[in-house]
Parts: sequence; structure tokens; C-alpha cells
Amino acid sequence: MKFITLLLLVFINLFAQNKDFDLYKKEGISAGHTLLVIGGIHGDEPGGYFAPTFLEKYYKIKKGNLWIVPNLNGHSIIANTRGIYSDMNRKFNTIDKKDPDYLVVERIKKIMIEKEVDLILNLHDGYGFYREQYENAIFNPNAWGQATIIDQEKINGLDKFGNLDEIASLVNKNLNKDNLFEDFHSFGVKNTQTKFKDEQMQLSLTYYAVTHNKPAFAIETSKNITDLAHKVTYQLKSIEEFMKIMDIEFERDFDINNYKEVEKRLYDFGKVIINDNIAFDLSDIKRTTRFVPLKKENNKFKFEHVLGAIKSFDNRYELYIGNIKVSDFYPQIFEIEEYKEKIKVEIDGKIVETNFASQLDVKDSFKILKSDFRVNIIGFSKDGVDSEDDILIKKSDIVDSFSVDNGKNKYRAEFYKDGKFYGMIILNFLKDK
Repeated sequence: MKFITLLLLVFINLFAQNKDFDLYKKEGISAGHTLLVIGGIHGDEPGGYFAPTFLEKYYKIKKGNLWIVPNLNGHSIIANTRGIYSDMNRKFNTIDKKDPDYLVVERIKKIMIEKEVDLILNLHDGYGFYREQYENAIFNPNAWGQATIIDQEKINGLDKFGNLDEIASLVNKNLNKDNLFEDFHSFGVKNTQTKFKDEQMQLSLTYYAVTHNKPAFAIETSKNITDLAHKVTYQLKSIEEFMKIMDIEFERDFDINNYKEVEKRLYDFGKVIINDNIAFDLSDIKRTTRFVPLKKENNKFKFEHVLGAIKSFDNRYELYIGNIKVSDFYPQIFEIEEYKEKIKVEIDGKIVETNFASQLDVKDSFKILKSDFRVNIIGFSKDGVDSEDDILIKKSDIVDSFSVDNGKNKYRAEFYKDGKFYGMIILNFLKDK
């Protein structure tokens, strides 16, 4: 425990201010209501922040509007802790300007009360399984998991979506009849009666919204459900039920009732592009990647995945997707030169042109065509050869332990000139079907 506390203190010292969050706005062709979905207020609740990444990537809005914040508490997500600067969800009544969460909290508060926003969902994972009656230590009224949380029964005087209990009850009714993974995963409505019974909840995001006449709900999937794809599915189904109530029309390009489809998309982490001349696919990357040609400082990491982030240290970079550390990058420092022209590669007997930071699929063999660059194919060597271009190479010619992926199919070709690094391509040997 002391070691973990020390790591958190080091992390806090590295970041005096929390990372800003992203806001994605999806607007339908037809006008309609606006739903604001907020994920990641607690960094150790991955169901609450991986679900919004599906909304950003795989959903199309046809009518109405969907606003998505997937990573509200960025540093806590990377650290996989509830709140690295204490609980962000207890800072919506008052917050000190010196608090590292100050700018994040103030910005999201302004977004929440914008006139366009009609309803707000705050996504969480909670312990246990909520039940109105006590059954045991896991299934009881004090549990938070598998519940739609409301602060009060309704917002008086608010005609549009102010009937909080009625809306939550309808959402849960439809959820509970629609393909639960287990019968005991059923959802309930938990009314915290915040104004009268819960002083801590009076400091929360949803109560701030409600007191500003904005209908707000928390969706809590259970931490006792260990399968992340299950939790993401329940979060998405809940959100869809709210969209239906709000008459927001949408399409998605996957079957939400197909577990394998959801799981596949969940762990599709996409690429990271570094300094515009290197790209790695993060979905199956090795846990350790060594001798990555980088600058001494000011390296630019661009992630395709909305939860992509890095932590930098003196001797390495840690790459994260949400709370999942996907790889440690150990750099080899070079002066970097920009090169925008295409390079030529022979792939299975056919000449192709490509830019750096690309991946080429290879069935049998490849050859980097001769140029001004010195070429280094990582894992390949030939006596007396300084530049490994103009050589026909098969997969069997490369030591497979030098692959960048766990499947041992992807290999690096790096390009240098006058001691400077210019770029990299990945050669991906296709698996035999």
C-alpha cells in the first residue's frame, strides 16, 4: 500500500493539473433533442469510459444530437484509480482554484448547463447489485451496481424529461427484458433522495445538473461483473433506451447482442502515430517495444483510439488505452528529419509506393527498392551488408522474436540517412488461411 501511495504521489508531482477531456458532437440531419453522455469521472470504472468510445466510433446519429465526453478524469483513468486528486464527483458544489481538477470541473459544468443540452448521463461502475430489499452482502439496497441512479423523483416545473423516476423505470423495464447475460444482472432504480438523505451526493455531477434544471441520471454497471464487454454492452443498451425516449434516432454498425462483435471492437485499439513517421497497431502489440527511434524530447503521439494516452519517464514511454497499459516504449534517440515523398517497395513481385508511418501486407516476400536511405530491417541480417535494401526477404529470413506483435507477423523497416532517422514502415506477413 505504501508503494502504491508513493507512485500516486510521483504521478501527482508529474501532473500539477489534470488532463483536459475531449468532447465529441454528433448531430443528426434532422433537428431534435441533445443527450450529453459523460464517461470517466472515476478512473477505476472502465465500463463507464469504454462505452462512450463505442458511441464515438460506431454510432451514427440520424435525428437529434449526441454529445460524448469519454475521458473526463484523464489522469485517474491512466492510474486506474477512483480519483488521483481525490474524488472528482465530490467537487461540483465548490472547488478550489488550486485543485488540479479545477479546470476540468468548471469546463464540464459549463457544457452541462448549455441550453442545447436536454438530458445528461454520467457513467459508472458500482459495487454489488442493487436490490430494493436486502438479500445478502452483494444484493442489497446499499449496493450501486446494475442500477439507474436518480437524485430525486422529478424536477418540479420542468416539462421536458423532468419525470426522472418514470424515465428511469421505463429504461430499466426495457433493459431487463432484453437479453441479459445472466438473470441476476437485472437493473433497478435507485433514488438517493440526495437533498434530504445524502450530503456527499449533494456535491456530485448529477445533483449539480438537477439543481440547474437539467435532467441527469447515473448508469451504474456492477464491478462484480468482471467481463468488461458485458459491462460495456449494458451501458450501451441503457444509453440507447434513453435515446429512444428522447426520440434520438441512431444507427450502429455492429450487433449489440453479439458478444464476440462487442468484444472485438472493445479491444480494437487502433494505431498510434509518432512524429508523423512511425505507426504501430496497438491491438496486438508486444508489452515491451525497444529501440524506438525518437527525438530526445517533444515527441508527438497521436492515437486513433479516444482513450489513448501516454506517461513519459526518463527512459521510456508507457502507452495506455483507458486503464490498460498496452506497451512500454524504450526510445533510441536520433535527430529526426521530415520526408513527405513516397518510397518504393516490391511486395510479392509488385511495385507499390507508400509513405512512412504505414503498414504493407505481404503474402510471401518483399524488397525495399534502392534509394538514398540506409535501410535497417529489424530482425534481419546479412554479412557484409550495411543497407538492407534491394534484398528479397521472406518471413523465414527474419528472427521472429523481433516482431512488433504477439502474433509474430509484423516487422519494422527503418530508414536513415547521414545518421538521422527519417521514418518507418511495418511489413505485415499475412496469416495462411
